[in-house]
Amino acid sequence: MISSKLRLQTLALATFLLLCFVLAAESQLAGKLTQNACVNKATCHECIQTLECAWCSDPNHGDKPRCFSEYMNNFCSAQYIQNPKTIQEILVSQELSRASGGAAMMGGGQMSSGGSYYYNSSYSSSMSGSFSSSSSASAHGSSASASSYGEIVQISPQRVNLKLRMNEVHNLQFRYSQAEDYPVDLYYLMDLSKSMEDDKEKLSALGDLLSETMRNITSNFRLGFGSFVDKVLMPYVSTIPKKLEHPCDQCEAPYGYRNHMPLSTDTPTFTTEVKNAAVSGNLDAPEGGFDAIMQAIACRQQIGWREQARRLLVFSTDAGFHYAGDGKLGGVITPNDGECHLNAAGLYTHSVIQDYPSISQINHKVKQNSINIIFAVTANQHSVYQKLSSHIEGSSSAVLSNDSSNVVDLVREEYSKISSSIEMKDNATSHVKITYHSTCLNSGSNELETAKCDGLKVGDIVTFNAKIMVTSCPADPAEWNQVIQIYPVGINESLIVNLEMLCSCDCERPGSPGYEINSPICNNHGRLMCGICDCDDMHFGHTCECSTNEIHPGKNNDFGCRPDNSSIVDCSGRGTCLCGVCDCEKRANPDEIISGRFCECDNFSCERHEQQLCSGPDHGTCDCGVCACKAGWSGSACNCKTSIESCYPPGGGEICSGHGDCVCGKCECKSTEEGRFSGDHCEYCPTCTGRCHELKDCTQCQVYQTGPLKDPEDCRTNCTLFTPEEVEKVEIDETKGEYLCMFYDEYDCKFKFKYREEDNKIVVVAQTERECPPKVFMLGIVLGVIAAIVLVGLAILLLWKLLTTIHDRREFARFEKERMNAKWDTGENPIYKQATSTFKNPMYAGK
Repeated sequence: MISSKLRLQTLALATFLLLCFVLAAESQLAGKLTQNACVNKATCHECIQTLECAWCSDPNHGDKPRCFSEYMNNFCSAQYIQNPKTIQEILVSQELSRASGGAAMMGGGQMSSGGSYYYNSSYSSSMSGSFSSSSSASAHGSSASASSYGEIVQISPQRVNLKLRMNEVHNLQFRYSQAEDYPVDLYYLMDLSKSMEDDKEKLSALGDLLSETMRNITSNFRLGFGSFVDKVLMPYVSTIPKKLEHPCDQCEAPYGYRNHMPLSTDTPTFTTEVKNAAVSGNLDAPEGGFDAIMQAIACRQQIGWREQARRLLVFSTDAGFHYAGDGKLGGVITPNDGECHLNAAGLYTHSVIQDYPSISQINHKVKQNSINIIFAVTANQHSVYQKLSSHIEGSSSAVLSNDSSNVVDLVREEYSKISSSIEMKDNATSHVKITYHSTCLNSGSNELETAKCDGLKVGDIVTFNAKIMVTSCPADPAEWNQVIQIYPVGINESLIVNLEMLCSCDCERPGSPGYEINSPICNNHGRLMCGICDCDDMHFGHTCECSTNEIHPGKNNDFGCRPDNSSIVDCSGRGTCLCGVCDCEKRANPDEIISGRFCECDNFSCERHEQQLCSGPDHGTCDCGVCACKAGWSGSACNCKTSIESCYPPGGGEICSGHGDCVCGKCECKSTEEGRFSGDHCEYCPTCTGRCHELKDCTQCQVYQTGPLKDPEDCRTNCTLFTPEEVEKVEIDETKGEYLCMFYDEYDCKFKFKYREEDNKIVVVAQTERECPPKVFMLGIVLGVIAAIVLVGLAILLLWKLLTTIHDRREFARFEKERMNAKWDTGENPIYKQATSTFKNPMYAGK
């Protein structure tokens, strides 16, 4: 009997422990599911907008999570899986134009990483410009310039279709090459106020030289000329009738802007037009140059800008500029509309009707029309226009001499800078992030994040890798299809990307399989979409089984509102259980949302970095209490870069120069026995001796003829690797990888030299003069000390003799004085006293 009871107790205890273990395992599993970013997604479009998540649209899926990691599927049939993939399709890929004697680059043959693509040999008719095939020319290996065929291709491919999921990075490779003999349109826009009169005369004399210089660069060159003064209103110009006709001596009436000569190959006409253009005058210092720039850009037909040409606008002035808002001074309040307003004579007709354009308007027009502005201004205005050029895409500034005599050299130099550099831009919206990576011309180095490459020559081919990522899906589905233009600054060619954002599932669209209105599965009260019910306004529940008219709080609270039997709180304590469905609480802040089947998730309790949730929206988003990092970022707060590219030195080499570890995209430098390394790439070590000791003896003997190798024969025999350069003072430049060395020789003289490694050779630069301590003459010091002792002794004796003499004289003088004051007879001895004494009796009266 006792044995049976004991067995029963043992069995009950074992059952209890097993139940506890099962509950603990279920609780742990529920916790793991909560941490999974896919599990808490309630709809198919939310699921596929999460990286690496897929959705199961099977109507008979039951209560299992429908959103799961695409790498962990073992319960959903392939026909029901919604997991759209990134697809790239190249539509137009013409070959790059050949430089003379160069090899043609065939397009359309590469597949960029990040997704597959399909090649389509038909060219899109919607492309701007002509894209006819040039294969026949390239097939014969012609070395003629591209422009001779009437078509130029400098970027390839030209048009791409791309389907892309949110938060997925897609690599789109494209190439750029500067074509030979590329057409150039140069429009010279000049300030013709009185102070520019000598500049006008010089320009008219240099017109032929300017044309000849540009034709040496390209045979397809055209030149135009325009001028400007200011608005014919007070306080810009004097409106006194006499002043309106002749504002100054030998001046014509003021005007806003005039197109003297459209772009043309007729160089003599340019010289004549500049020479015949009369100067005018105005009152205030700034000029109306912005009005002129806007018209010169907007009036494409009147100016004659070509579709395929590098467009240069040289803006020459010696004064500042008026901009938007200054028109109010003259009573002009109508904003500038950015349109062309030139009459048949080439005069700007709306000068007194609308305000000056703003800097942003100028920048917009410059980008829209691919114009390169060169601000050729005098030295006193250069700092202002240098700042202005930083706000206008593709513009630059240069110093013009007082009489514009250097204008030809200036234009040639600035054109060389512009043509030898290429920078990629795009017009992507805030929902799309594009970063550019390239090795530029350093084919063997690591790919760096850069949109700009310098030092290009005709025929050089540069490959860019555009990393495209959809950061968020627009609220309006009409914006899920966008056309993105990737273009080189200042060139009217581009790569068109027809982007389709994969923000929803097919089964969420009417007419698609898996979409059913008033479905029986939803009790005829809702739509079946991707296996789940979207109930009407009067019903809710998993299958729309609950009606808002028949809500019974407390009924079936334990069904569907708790993740497992171990939970004792409905809806995680952050919602109300209605008919087995959790209605999550609404937060005071509408951006803070509690979500999840059991209200277990939120988007506001994630880790913060620098007081920003998940380091900010560019780094990650808060998903169910855990930061879901965007591509390129990692860490619990998405504050760490996953890429190690920023840890490579700019000139190539090991990660962190081999002296540190790449942590969160930054180098953490190491401390060694030699010293501690520092710098962005651990390239500096101020306390390291490096190769200083190795180079010391040879530097010492070759420069100073001292040290253990000071014998000329020993020095020549042992020092053959380098010959030091001598400078007056050694200063290191850490950007060049230079190291400073400092030693003392046998004469206690300090000598310095620096070294750097260049093309596998050692370059040593030594200071010409050593810093030696001054020489000490011991004999002089000893004689000086002896002489000083003797002199001090003599001085003391003389002082003693002087003091004793003064004292004796004072005593003698005192004696003489006392002797003169004596009262006794000098004939008697004052010491002598008589032997008898006389006493008087005081009582004796004298009787």
